Amino acid sequence: MRVLAALSGGVDSAVAAALAVEAGHEVVGVHMALSRSRAQHRNGSRGCCSIEDASDARRAADVLEIPYYVWDLSEEFTDTVVADFVSEYSAGRTPNPCVRCNQHIKFAALLDRGLALGFDAVATGHYARITEGAQGRELRRARDAAKDQSYVLAVMGQERLERSLFPLGDMPTKDAVRAEAARRRIAISAKPDSYDICFVADGDTQGFLRSHLGSQPGEVVDTEGEVLAQHDGAYSYTVGQRKGLGITRPAADGKPRYVLDVDTATNRVIVGPEALLSVREVIADDVVWLAQDLPLGEWAEARVQVRAHGDPLPARVRRVAPAAEAGVDDGDAILVRLAEPLRGLASGQSLVVYGAGEPGAVDGADRVLGQGTVAVSGRGAAARIAELDQVREAVPAQV
Repeated sequence: MRVLAALSGGVDSAVAAALAVEAGHEVVGVHMALSRSRAQHRNGSRGCCSIEDASDARRAADVLEIPYYVWDLSEEFTDTVVADFVSEYSAGRTPNPCVRCNQHIKFAALLDRGLALGFDAVATGHYARITEGAQGRELRRARDAAKDQSYVLAVMGQERLERSLFPLGDMPTKDAVRAEAARRRIAISAKPDSYDICFVADGDTQGFLRSHLGSQPGEVVDTEGEVLAQHDGAYSYTVGQRKGLGITRPAADGKPRYVLDVDTATNRVIVGPEALLSVREVIADDVVWLAQDLPLGEWAEARVQVRAHGDPLPARVRRVAPAAEAGVDDGDAILVRLAEPLRGLASGQSLVVYGAGEPGAVDGADRVLGQGTVAVSGRGAAARIAELDQVREAVPAQV
């Protein structure tokens, strides 16, 4: 099989490429140049877009004795991932750029170009497993739960999954991956992991957004509408934020205030007590399904995850189509009732649905069923879900 190995310049992608070679595939290494901006091509970066990263990727390819190319995907990256990042924050939502990069770049632009050149699949250094099921390939959590990245991969869809390889999925630990790199004399075996948003210099998200959106003065208010402070751009705030609110007057009960909502219509940031951050109902739209097992209109036991490094939460989920029935965008929607309250959920976050059964089973808790984007949560979601339940009781569910 002809395999295109995405080499980021990190140890994970290098070992993934090595394992693909070892498996007998014809492997070609490609490093994605995602920006033409010198400010983003910074040495010493903890992202994956620096000149140093490209050099490390080339050295890894040399050790593995595979062809190596740099593909300029900067235009696609800017038009999708970066534009989405700015647009979502401007609309008061909290996006995950790694999810969008997987959706639009690694498993779209890169994969599509590879397929056009005669490659059969793309191999990456993500920690996740692919298994074969009755309905096709299944995306499951990695063996190393601490490194699992199935959350950010759930958006890729079934068609892309069929053309993907994740050689690190069965590796027991990151230390084992580093040991594998050292054994193969890959010089970057001790290179630190990347955590920053690769296109945000020095991790300064607010500065990056300000450079794109400019100054947009507005008010910070409490739940009664009383003005507590001024802000320079509501896009700089996210639900659950406590620090940097600019409020000098303490609350009547002396407890901290948190961002409860970002109202882009009025350019106001609404703050209040921590208790008001708790939500139990969520509606997600823009759904991508990796399994067709979830029956339309029926509540089912599941696990949901709303943060890349968050814990899976027990919940009941219901698939609704079209999503317009749930008052959100077209396509499918996912209604969620959490078993326990969740704190600080923001619209725009990725919500991934896993099974609830024993790991390895068709409905296993390690299997990704689908992914959506949080559209509504809290009281608004609770009211809409209650309305839909009343409709369901009056009209038999579809199969």
